[in-house]
Amino acid sequence: MRRRKFLKNSSTITAGLISAPILASCQETKSVEPTASKESIGIKPIAICTWNFQNATAKAWEVLKDGGRSLDAVEQGVMIEEADVNNQTVGKGGRPDRNGNVTLDACIMDKDGNCGAVLCMQNIAHPVSVARKVMEDTPHVMLAGKGAEQFAYEKGFEKVDLLTEKSKQEWLEWKKTSQYKPIINIENHDTIGMLAIDKFGDISGACTTSGMAYKYGGRVGDSPIIGAGLFIDNEVGGATATGVGEEVVRTVGSFLIVELMRQGKSPQEACEEGVKRIIAKNKDNTDFQIGFIAINKKGETGSYCIQPGFTFRQYSKEGHVNNPSDSFINS
Repeated sequence: MRRRKFLKNSSTITAGLISAPILASCQETKSVEPTASKESIGIKPIAICTWNFQNATAKAWEVLKDGGRSLDAVEQGVMIEEADVNNQTVGKGGRPDRNGNVTLDACIMDKDGNCGAVLCMQNIAHPVSVARKVMEDTPHVMLAGKGAEQFAYEKGFEKVDLLTEKSKQEWLEWKKTSQYKPIINIENHDTIGMLAIDKFGDISGACTTSGMAYKYGGRVGDSPIIGAGLFIDNEVGGATATGVGEEVVRTVGSFLIVELMRQGKSPQEACEEGVKRIIAKNKDNTDFQIGFIAINKKGETGSYCIQPGFTFRQYSKEGHVNNPSDSFINS
């Protein structure tokens, strides 16, 4: 049931009371060398994601090339990483908090500005699909913790043990020192954010993560926060983020980048300005990573980060490319 239908039915019921006291698999794809150009040429349909998650963009492209919608493309794309136990930053196999609990965050946003999110949810392997159910089947935007988990069960999602033996053993080793220090560009604090434009020119986005490894129980970063970890405006474009989420939240980073594009900046220029806003708030400490990617209505893309090493994967009719990102701090 779509959100508008839900709200219409809810309004009818309320008036009466007053008047009467969704794993897919994908094939490996061959990468090609990226074009050595800072500004990209507009292309659509297209899917892009943070980091070099080529299986995720391959799945998204599988949807787009057959004429599918961007919302389905981003959901199915990031679900690939949620199901990959070798990716210890997303879904099943994600690294736990300091208490040994794997808690997942995700959000999704469509061309009409509808959005849904789940925060700090346990025991469900595909939080992005639960977030879509929140968007489509409830009048809410966010559900958290046990409430999100119970909602997932009501929608038919199965209970899954998210803590793999590998992540468990690493957590037990961490407990010997309990030193909490995320490492730049190492998979203990990152995520996958994805943006797509379909053949109709419509933009959607999704973002999903298990958050920082060994975080305090209950910690939520930017990934499920609409406007911080992800934002879409179908008239303008979309943006998503990765890295230390607290810093993205402080600048409402993805919303900022989309608004900068609305003002006429290219995706590249907007991402650069987004990072510089974060740098301005952290003049005495830049020992962390933030990466932004963005796409505008034309299908032009951009990316920028603080530290060298961030990349974003892109799939379109032009090929399947892993793009190195320019950085504020040069290598």
